[in-house]
Amino acid sequence: MNKMTIGGIIEAFKEFSDMRLQIIQDGNGKDTGVFIPINDWLTIKESYPDIEEAGKELPKWEKDLIEQRLKAISDNPERLMQGNMLLDELKRKA
Repeated sequence: MNKMTIGGIIEAFKEFSDMRLQIIQDGNGKDTGVFIPINDWLTIKESYPDIEEAGKELPKWEKDLIEQRLKAISDNPERLMQGNMLLDELKRKA
């Protein structure tokens, strides 16, 4: 699991510029958490309904699928396309 820094979390939610996030620090001044008022949290959940699932372990089947795809990319790197090239190709075939 990738752990974001508190600063990274706050940066990720800059689009919610009117929120009143508060950084919680321990006795040594080390950042230990972020307090989000409940109304702000509800606003975040409206925009990102799956946010409570973030950071949870992926199921084995999903990890296996990712590993298969990474191996296919590793075995055949010439088959990779940039996103815009792929979209252009799909448009031509439609």
